[in-house]
Order: sequence, then structure tokens, then C-alpha cells
Amino acid sequence: MPRAGSTLIQNILGQNPEFYVTPTSGVYDFLFNARAIYSSSPEVKAQDEQLMEKAWKGYCKGAVYGYFNAITDKPYVMDKCRGWSGDLNFVNFFDEKPKVISMIRDPRAVYASMEKKYRANPQLEHGIANFVDLTGTTTDKRVIHWSNTLPIGPVMDRIYQLLLDGTHEDILFIKFENLTVDPERELKKIYEYLELPYFKHNFDTVEQVTHENDRVWGVFGDHTIKNKVQPVKEDYNKILGPTGCKLLTENYSWFYEAFDYKI
Repeated sequence: MPRAGSTLIQNILGQNPEFYVTPTSGVYDFLFNARAIYSSSPEVKAQDEQLMEKAWKGYCKGAVYGYFNAITDKPYVMDKCRGWSGDLNFVNFFDEKPKVISMIRDPRAVYASMEKKYRANPQLEHGIANFVDLTGTTTDKRVIHWSNTLPIGPVMDRIYQLLLDGTHEDILFIKFENLTVDPERELKKIYEYLELPYFKHNFDTVEQVTHENDRVWGVFGDHTIKNKVQPVKEDYNKILGPTGCKLLTENYSWFYEAFDYKI
């Protein structure tokens, strides 16, 4: 989920000298686009189907390993991309049982963070509010807008599908709220899931080792972390108001139930 601490967790894990951690990565996009070519290429279709599937599987795995072997000699890579969990069956096709960690957060807090960014940049045209057809012109309407567009809408659909088909059982979900309250407990969960020995992290001084040009993402991009891990005081009731919050708790009732978030 956006606004759920994925940049923070990457930089915490980056303290471990055996981990190479990425900012928002394009590796999945390489494979996603290559899959379209594999599926439609007449050159591929003209050859033995089983042979080509075997070759495609090797291409995918080799591409990922080749990409990271070219830029790091560290034994473990934590690649950050929302696409992996939404296409986990595809990943299983070429790399059986991958380790996937998904950061989640109360949707009300996620949407409130987006709304605050919107309000903080009135000098820019966001392409959201349209006073001709009256879409995106109020906080409530922007909640609806983000529920059906990037970066939030598709992510929530992916999580819903993971729960629906049972794929979520192979994923470690970490609540942003829990990470900021008791980071060591959550990090121990991660190492246990990764089947690696625990590394003692410093949560009071987290150096930022991943860097992104947020101008690429626009005003809603925010990939700069605070150096100290500490609880965040949620203000979604104030920012979204009762109607906006109710829209989310009703629309995503399955999320609140599945991950035991209080409404």
C-alpha cells in the first residue's frame, strides 16, 4: 500500500550489510512488458510451445538475477515494487515460493495522507478536481476518485484478490502502525519469515540509503524518511471527516476484518 512505510522498511533493512535494498524498482515492469511480447510474438508462437515456455521461464529468472548481479555483490536483495504481490502467480512460475513482504496501513490514514498532499499544493493542477462534471471537488469525492485510480485503487484490488484466492497465506503482511510502535518485534517477524538470522537494527538513527526523484511522481510522491522510528499520530478523522471515513470503512470492510483493524 502507498503511505504504508515501504520506504522506511527498506532503509531499516538496508542497515544489514548483507541486504541490497532498492527504491521503487522497475524490474517487475521489465518482465511485465516482456510477457506481452512472449504472449503475442509470432516468432515465439512458431516454435515448440513447451520449449518456449521453458525458455521463457529461464529468461524471467535469469533477467532478475542478471539485473542485480550487475549492481551488487550482496547475497540478498529486497526489491520494492507493488506489482510483485499483485502478480504472485506469475512470479511463482519462474521462481517458486518467493519471499514477499507487504506493508499495509489503515486505509483511512492512507487516504488522509493523500488528501493532505493535495491540500498542501494548491499552486499545482492535479488533474483531480473538475468543476464542470463535479468530480474530485470535495474530500469525499477525492476519496472515491482515489478508490478507482492509482496509486491506491489497484493496490486494494490486489490485496482483495490475494485474500480471495488464498495467495495471502504466502505473504508476510506488516502493519505500518505496528512497525512504528514496536519496530524490533516486527523486524524479528521479517527475519523469521526470511529464514535468516536476526540482525540488530538501530531504530533511533535510520540512514536513508534509497533515493528517488519525487518530481517524477508528482506532489503525491514522498520517499523521504524520518531518521527515527516512532509512532505516528493519526489524524484521518480530522482530515477526511466522518463521511470520508465511513466511505472507506464500508467500501473496505473486508480489509478491516481480514487484518483486524478497528473501525
